[in-house]
Amino acid sequence: MKVIIWGATGMVGQGVLRECLRAEDVISVVAVGRSAPTVQHFKLQSLIHEDLLHYDALAPRLSGLDACFFCLGVSSMGMSEQEYTRITHEMTLAAATALVKLNPSMTFVYLSGSGADSTGKSRTMWERVRGGTENALRALGFKSVYILRPGIILPRHGAVSKTPLYRNIYRFLTPLLSLIRPLCPGFILTTEVMGLAMLNLARQGFSETVLNSRQINNIAQIEVSLS
Repeated sequence: MKVIIWGATGMVGQGVLRECLRAEDVISVVAVGRSAPTVQHFKLQSLIHEDLLHYDALAPRLSGLDACFFCLGVSSMGMSEQEYTRITHEMTLAAATALVKLNPSMTFVYLSGSGADSTGKSRTMWERVRGGTENALRALGFKSVYILRPGIILPRHGAVSKTPLYRNIYRFLTPLLSLIRPLCPGFILTTEVMGLAMLNLARQGFSETVLNSRQINNIAQIEVSLS
């Protein structure tokens, strides 16, 4: 597979990137963002791109891809609905629209969040925006679109949140949550699990298209023959 990742420098994106580079059936990985991942690998190509709302200049380098893992996102804390919508909805749709024109048979996997509301009725701003983004992605015409709505995600293998507040929270809570996780693996995920689940969705798909934490965990455990 040839895959592309948005948000590969974020905590979840770092985990997804790691699993893609480790996967035998992934022959190339393109990471798009305003900064490059710190990791270097013969499979990895970094595309530094400042304007995340326009991709015409990158079109020649965005074709021939099998899957997109879209992990770009921010916390809505302290943000207006307009600004959160620009980053969460408009940037996502700009990238997806550019991709679907060049790769209509692509599998698009979108990292959303537990609580996202695709009905548009929620009183919580981020839930409506995320849900609206999910709906818009499904209407674009990709071969497959999968929406992941995880709850708690623990960093693994050196993955680090870019948000200082979240880094501090993880520093204190990760030891406790790691002890609890074996008792409820379907509710507390890891960056490794997220990466494995996304890869398996691209490899063989799934009967459901909107996936909660338990389903994400189950998909990550599937052993797929790569022969």
